[in-house]
Amino acid sequence: MNSFFVGLFAALTALLPGGGTEPGGYVGYLEADYVYVAPASGGRLSDIAVAEGDSVAAGQVLFVLDDRQQRAQLDAAEARVASAQASLDNLVTGSRRQEIDVIRAALGKAQSDLVLAEANLARSRKLLTLGAVPEVRMEQDRAARNAAQAQVDQLSAQVGVAELPARDAQQLAAEANLTAAQADARSAAITLADRQTTAPVAGVVDRLYFSTGEMASGAPVLSILPTGPLKAKFFVPEADRAALALGDVVSVSCDGCVAMEAKITHLASDPQTTPPVIYSREERGRLVYLIEAELSVSGTLQPGQPVTVLR
Repeated sequence: MNSFFVGLFAALTALLPGGGTEPGGYVGYLEADYVYVAPASGGRLSDIAVAEGDSVAAGQVLFVLDDRQQRAQLDAAEARVASAQASLDNLVTGSRRQEIDVIRAALGKAQSDLVLAEANLARSRKLLTLGAVPEVRMEQDRAARNAAQAQVDQLSAQVGVAELPARDAQQLAAEANLTAAQADARSAAITLADRQTTAPVAGVVDRLYFSTGEMASGAPVLSILPTGPLKAKFFVPEADRAALALGDVVSVSCDGCVAMEAKITHLASDPQTTPPVIYSREERGRLVYLIEAELSVSGTLQPGQPVTVLR
């Protein structure tokens, strides 16, 4: 019940004989704190899983927004995580084993070529001393041996580089890229999960404000009357206000229901009417104060139902 109706109700009770006190007690009404459920982000309602009057448990799915775009974004984010992880693994472990095996095979051939080149050079030197070959032949064999040695040195260095892990700076950059990709994936997963809205409390669906297929953005899609006791709001005259305190137990009854206990949880400090600046004794008698009391049990009572409260 909004403030306008509260004020109107207070004004009417102020006009009653005794400033709001009936022979049987104080007049009031029952009220509940409704929970209004809205989506975390806007979108088209693809499914509403409940109807008005349905009982729902906390965590139960209430409605779902179209999530095709969010699923695609999550797939893309997970692919970036896989790519970043592969890049980091490659830097940490060095080249793949197959690549290293190819380089080692080439190194083995180069080493064999070097052995042959050294043997040819040794033979040329011996023949040169015997005068069996010209000196140019020995120079050619020496050049071939030097080329073979250079090939072995180059391939040995390649094997060493291939087996080395990444430099610190490269690895740090790859780790940072992986962390960023994982954060994007988590964000995409949260955005996707938000397309499905669950009940924050247990209760009964009171009203549906949208239908399947409509666009929902910011405004509540439905309201829930939470499970639990209702509150009785009633008004007492100024003369009785001081006699009530927080925690006091009162009796609440209505037409056709059994009286039940309620504990006072709120006492208004300001009156519900607009009196003149200077209170006369007559005017003070017309003031009423709003009191709230929580019922121990609600039974079949409904919000808005008029009640009578006794001390």
